[in-house]
Formats: sequence, C-alpha cells, structure tokens
Amino acid sequence: MTVTTEVSRTTRDFVGTTRRLLIDGQWVEAASGKTFVTTDPATEQEITYVAHGEAEDIDRAVAAARRAFEEGPWRTITPSARGQIIWRLADLLEKHADEFAELEALDNGKPLSVARTADVPLAVDHFRYMAGWATKIEGNTIPISVPGTLAYTLMEPVGVVGQIIPWNFPLLMAAWKLGPALATGCTVVLKPAEQTPLSALRLGELFQDAGLPDGVLNIVTGFGDAGARLAAHPGVDKVAFTGSTEVGKLVVQAAAGNLKKVSLELGGKAPLIIYRDADIENAIANAASAAFFNHGQCCTAGSRLYVERDIYDDVVTGIAGQAKKIKVAPAFHPGSQMGPLISGEQFERVNGYLAAGFAGGATALAGGGRHGDTGYFIEPTVLTNVSQDMTILREEIFGPVLPAMAFDDPREIAAAANDTNYGLAAGVWTRDISKAHQTAALIRAGTIWVNTYHVYDAALPFGGYKESGWGREMGHQVLNNYLESKSVVVGL
Repeated sequence: MTVTTEVSRTTRDFVGTTRRLLIDGQWVEAASGKTFVTTDPATEQEITYVAHGEAEDIDRAVAAARRAFEEGPWRTITPSARGQIIWRLADLLEKHADEFAELEALDNGKPLSVARTADVPLAVDHFRYMAGWATKIEGNTIPISVPGTLAYTLMEPVGVVGQIIPWNFPLLMAAWKLGPALATGCTVVLKPAEQTPLSALRLGELFQDAGLPDGVLNIVTGFGDAGARLAAHPGVDKVAFTGSTEVGKLVVQAAAGNLKKVSLELGGKAPLIIYRDADIENAIANAASAAFFNHGQCCTAGSRLYVERDIYDDVVTGIAGQAKKIKVAPAFHPGSQMGPLISGEQFERVNGYLAAGFAGGATALAGGGRHGDTGYFIEPTVLTNVSQDMTILREEIFGPVLPAMAFDDPREIAAAANDTNYGLAAGVWTRDISKAHQTAALIRAGTIWVNTYHVYDAALPFGGYKESGWGREMGHQVLNNYLESKSVVVGL
C-alpha cells in the first residue's frame, strides 16, 4: 500500500490497518473473512483493505439494529439526550476536521482544500442542525366532529433504516442520511460506496466516542450485492438511497417485498440559462463553478448551458477560458482545484460520452480529453456545436463536461430546460427580477439558483422532480422520511 507523505500520522495510522465492519457496537471481520482494496484515484495505488460485507453481514447488522430499536435504549431515550449525542458527534467531527479532510482527499480524490472548506464544515453544520430537531418533533390535537372524543397525533420513528450513500461526497452524504434518522429515534444500517468507505468508518468510531448506544448505527462496507440485500431485507422498515437513477429504480423494486418506505436522491441534468441582460462576468464565473465543481461529479452539476444568442460567443469563450485556468492535480498538490474522477470505470464512462459527442459533431472549445498519464483525470471540457438530441445533452455524464447551446426566444427556454427525464436543479442568470421569478416558476426542478449556484444549507430542503428522486433531504422536510404519524382517538 502506498499513501502520500502529505497526510498526518493519524490518517496514516488509520489506513495502516484493515478496516472492519461496525455491527452491534463491535468492529468485526466480514463473515466470509474477505476484504477488498480501496484505491487513491489520483495515483491508482492501494490505500488500505476493507472488510468485504455481504448478505450475511447485512443480516447481522439488521438484527442488531432491530434489537437496538425494539429492546435498546435508543427508542426510549429522551429527545434531549438524542440531540446531545448528535451534537457531541458534531463537536468531535469538528475537532478531527483535518483528519476527515485527508480521508476524503485520499479516498475520493477531491482537492484537500475543498474537503476542508466545504465537505467537513457542511457535515458538522448538518449534524448540529439535526441535533436541534430531536426536541422539536411533535404531533398535535385535532378537533374532530365526533362528540365526546379527544383526538391527537403522535410522530414516531419509522424503525430500522437502511441507508446507501454514494462516493462523490462520502462524509457529507453520511451526515445527510444519519442526522435526521438518529434525531427521529431510528436505528440504522449504513452501506457506504465501495469506492469511498473510509470516512464513514471513521465516523462510526466518533459516534461510539460520542456515546451512541450499541447497535443504533451499524456500518457494512461492500459492493452492490450488500446494498441489494439491505434494500430487500424484510427486517428493514425504510431504505434511503442516494446515487444514480438506474440503481434507484432497482432499489424501488427490491423494496417492494415488504413495501418498505423509500426515499431517493438520484441523478440530474441541470440546465444553466443565461439571458442577455445578465451580469455576464458573474454568470461566466458561476456557470464554470456549476459545471466543474467536484470534478463535475455532482448530481446538481450544471451540465446543459443555454445562452441567449446575442451573448453566446462571449459567454462560452469566457467559460472556456475559466476551464483552461483550472489546476487539475492530485488532491494534496498545492493549488489543486480539480482532482481525478473516482475510478477507471467512471473515467471510461466520461470518455465514452466525449467520443459520442465528437462523433456527433460537437467541438471542444476547452479540454476534451485525458489530463496527464497517471490517475483518472479528465480535462475541464466545454463543448459547442451541440444539439438537443445528443446524448451529451440528454444523459447524466457525471464528469467535468459542459455542452453549450444558443437560444433565440426567451419564451421557449423553459420548455428546453424541462425537456429531460430529470428535475433536480437549474441555474438562471438575469438582472430582470420578474424574468428571474417567472423562469424559476416554470422550470420543474427541486432547486433553482438565480444569479448564483451550488449554495447549500442544512435548513434548505433538497431533492428532485421526475426521475431525480422521491422525498427531500435536509431542512425539516427530511424528518418526514423517518417518521410515522399515528392517530389516537380517546372516548371521553
């Protein structure tokens, strides 16, 4: 195993031993004894070995979560005590922020500076926000039209939750999932992405340090078969999945066996709409960030650019100029602004989309190919000569690729923006306040950013329309994913 010398001794020690599964408060080997390798996508070198959990391990973890829910203290512990444990976890995460940033940079490949300033602080904030909700989950009394009765509702935890998270924001997605589930009193089996298991495993250790009772959080690392068993497991009351739309559909099918509740945060193909009256300099900078943040491996990535024809040449030239200035380098290199794609598989996928685009007549105004000879690096790419029917404009690429088109009639742009199976996010740039609100109202997507992009907050609901998912993450709306409403009627 080869780990860059830039990481701290603490991180080197953590990855210096084979990482195990967390089941019922114990760190254990997989039932099969098998392990798998997690790899640095910048160097293609091994980082460490991780326990290879499979169906039997999922079964053990679900049984532990069921015991913790039915018999353990978590369901009956006071809301204040639940909130305090989650808050202590946030404090510990903040204390170990540099270590978690290093783990994210190693495992995912994102620049260390991005992990330090975005991923870790947002995760800390999310846990604190959700800790506060633990004491604010309440039902209400209802004056029903039946004499001599008192009616009220109770909001209760749904039970054992299976959570499957992706590789693009490993720590942050764990926080988005675990925060509300634990605040509502559920118990959890967490299945991290096989490409990026390390920060979730370290988070499990911090939860133990924070005083979380055994069995409340169980972590099983493994591949798709483990996730499939978790989604289908009859002992799971609800499954929450973040990932591709294709896998999301499989999760829905698997969950049908016991009609478990399902929430999904899936893919996107976000349109970026720049009107001629926009602040062009701001629009160029924001559109470049929208497309290339996190190497384009972001479900909300701005991956379809529509520019009013009068300013089209200036805008696409400006964004291409921004793309050429981005420093593409390994996570720990000074000044790195964009790291590699997550894996060889994703590298080939993005290259396949580029090849299809070029075969269809698209032209690269910037980028268009591999960066360097080692690692899974793709150049930030801006494509012109694009049409609405091309796969690069219709399918989620999940890489730093921005196809651009000009439009003439502002009255028709909403129809073009909505001409997709997805509906997760969109960006609009204009100085006309009426046009901004009107466009935001017409686009069918869960988040519309106006004159900005990639703004997230723990209090702001996040999710999509159409094939971008079911339900919402973050904000108080996410609590509905993990609660059951019970009506009680008492004859007086």
